[in-house]
Amino acid sequence: MNMATFTFPFFLSLLLLPLFSLLTFAAENTTGTIGINYGRIANNLPTPEKVVALLKSQGINKVKLYDTDAAVLTALANSGINVVVALPNELLSSAANDASFADKWVQANISQYHPQTQIEAIAVGNEVFADPNNTTKFLVPAINNLQSALVKHNLSSSIKLSSPIALSALQNSYPPSSGSFKPDLIEPAIKPLLDFLSKTSSYLMINAYPFFAYEANADEISLDYALFRTNQGNVDSGNGLRYNSLMEAQLDAVFAAMSALGYDDVKLVVTETGWPSNGDENEIGSGKANAAAYNGNLVKRVLTGSGTPLKPKDPLNVYLFALFNENQKPGPTSERNYGLFYPDEGKVYDIPLTLAGLSGAQSNPVNESKAQVPTTAPSSGNTWCVANANAGEEKLQAALDYACGEGGADCRSIQEGSTCFNPNTLEAHASYAFNSYYQKKARGTGTCDFGGAAHVVAQPPRYGTCEYPTGY
Repeated sequence: MNMATFTFPFFLSLLLLPLFSLLTFAAENTTGTIGINYGRIANNLPTPEKVVALLKSQGINKVKLYDTDAAVLTALANSGINVVVALPNELLSSAANDASFADKWVQANISQYHPQTQIEAIAVGNEVFADPNNTTKFLVPAINNLQSALVKHNLSSSIKLSSPIALSALQNSYPPSSGSFKPDLIEPAIKPLLDFLSKTSSYLMINAYPFFAYEANADEISLDYALFRTNQGNVDSGNGLRYNSLMEAQLDAVFAAMSALGYDDVKLVVTETGWPSNGDENEIGSGKANAAAYNGNLVKRVLTGSGTPLKPKDPLNVYLFALFNENQKPGPTSERNYGLFYPDEGKVYDIPLTLAGLSGAQSNPVNESKAQVPTTAPSSGNTWCVANANAGEEKLQAALDYACGEGGADCRSIQEGSTCFNPNTLEAHASYAFNSYYQKKARGTGTCDFGGAAHVVAQPPRYGTCEYPTGY
């Protein structure tokens, strides 16, 4: 054997060892991605073409929509931006009950635009388990029919199906290792959904808002812990893992809940998270400084870190909420102030959204914060929050949807077949939801308004035989 032919590979391997080590490290430490939600509940937003130009100028190459608007999908064509579209909750029953409807919907809203518009996923419904219109039973049948349509049109290999769920679907979330889903959701919805996601190598979409948890428990949760700032952290007594951020604790509670059902293989994508830059006086923590800190630190965490303590090798993929402040969203002031940009495309606050931006970012102090504003004193005596019948059906419905969805009201009692479903009227259901929200907020001033759709009363509401709680 010629010595030269023996030694060359040996020395070459020594030279290449550092490169192999670097590649191995990179493969094991894949960082996550940042996208953004493009909501359009407003009457003053830029044209879709201008929005696409704005996204590209900020280096954002992933966007999530709440529908399949033709003008928006056309503007996104050949932009290099990956898109998540949505089938709205109001179409779930049709998609579930009629396979031909699902097929035609895919043809009209997906096939017509893809692949020129790079649609990578369809969000089937949004926070369906909290939908006051009782659409939970339609979710998985709708997903199955849509999957059949994707297969038929040769799209199933490139487009995933999932459904964004709120953290309110959890029965327990603290400590994270004890995470579990609400028992009444497991068999009819959660397990069939997770089974589908596992079989199709899709992922669970999660809408996670540490702001809501902090706002409701500011006396117990450190603001630094909620904002990804340096803090002493919390050790999970169940598994010994240390958590340095509320967001990671929330996500690992979901992982634990899935694991308890035998679905360790399903991954997560955070399809909504954010922090409001303005809010009502009782919305503790809202303000530009905290919004900039939360979103800025989250972007840094996603683009330069690994996964959560429980799933360190799974990158964090996150869609910030939201691109713009949306002036027609119902609910408290915060709902109209989650945007990173004003409608004129000016920045609400300046944070980097890419690795390049992180490397050149300077810390810019931003004034205005309600972080230390105490909770407004609750109303004295027993009071309730009821619907304003003169507000009109459209305003009542929008406020009801907010209360039972993002607002976190307990609306299970007004689902069909439950104790407060009758009388089956918009006013009765809205009153129950508004009161639940009001009581959960400790009857604080400003928590029973909903843009004029509700008001406080001093006598127990009377709608059939339904009893309205005075506290939680």
